[in-house]
Amino acid sequence: MSNTASTRSELPLLAVTSGEPAGVGPELCAHLAARDWPLRLVVLGDAALIEERAARSGVDVLVREYLPGEPARAGVLDVLHCPLAAPAQAGTLDPANAAYVLGLLDCAIEGCRSGEFAGMVTAPVHKGVINDAGVPFSGHTEYLADKTGTPRVVMMLVGGGLRVALATTHLPLSAVPAAITPALLEDTLRILHRDLVARFGLAAPRILVAGLNPHAGEGGHMGREEIDVIIPVLERLRAEGMQLAGPLPADTLFVPHTLQQGDAVLAMYHDQGLPVLKHASFGGGVNVTLGLPIVRTSVDHGTALDLAGTGRADPGSLFAAVELAAQMARAGRAHP
Repeated sequence: MSNTASTRSELPLLAVTSGEPAGVGPELCAHLAARDWPLRLVVLGDAALIEERAARSGVDVLVREYLPGEPARAGVLDVLHCPLAAPAQAGTLDPANAAYVLGLLDCAIEGCRSGEFAGMVTAPVHKGVINDAGVPFSGHTEYLADKTGTPRVVMMLVGGGLRVALATTHLPLSAVPAAITPALLEDTLRILHRDLVARFGLAAPRILVAGLNPHAGEGGHMGREEIDVIIPVLERLRAEGMQLAGPLPADTLFVPHTLQQGDAVLAMYHDQGLPVLKHASFGGGVNVTLGLPIVRTSVDHGTALDLAGTGRADPGSLFAAVELAAQMARAGRAHP
């Protein structure tokens, strides 16, 4: 074996789950073989399905059975074969494969927790079809938190030079103010700060915190959440040494001059922060779950059933998710 092959076999290993079999995940995973990655990769999924979708999409790849310690090869995709429960047709959802999709996640989680995998990257799943199968499922993030026994996690998207974390995620706008409690905000900021240090290698991260209301409440004239909740939490955490700016009006926070003064933004709700990030990074954004005991990144898009099997799906977000997971795994090794 050459020195290069020996070095590759010793690199940390990332698991990539291929996601909903009717969607674009399997063919996006096939594209991974076209690049020379800084970590070894193994795709979790049905090997025949990935081969079939690669062929339909015009992706030239050799699918190989995953064997621990086997060195990576250009143009070769290592696949840990997990058989489908039922035949999968591009673009057509089948609840019979819900258990297969969740089984991919379980396998990746187990490998991360055992130390076999340095982290996991997830292709998109379809929440609706999993629920149609009779399995309560609200998303990757909640599922991973439950399986790892993590009481609170934080969703952060990375792309376009931005890192935007969310205090609340998929809530109706009318429910957001009541959800932003001092305990939630403090926990969220602690998780964000800790993982910016441990997973992103930032010794003293600067966090820009958005206000909830227009003009950050304008001294209480447009809402009191800043005065009653946000400011007291920021003052308490600043006294511990955290670098926290805010609460800042969102319409002036997301301008280049202000963003240059921070390493990450904490938005109060989904559509306060993510439209800006997706405008800056669409097609190349990455969803990161902070607070877990494992590294997890994901694409920033859905299953795209209409594109499945057409060869038109863009692997850019999956590539970015792998690159970021690799960076996070390396930072985690340097900051145990």
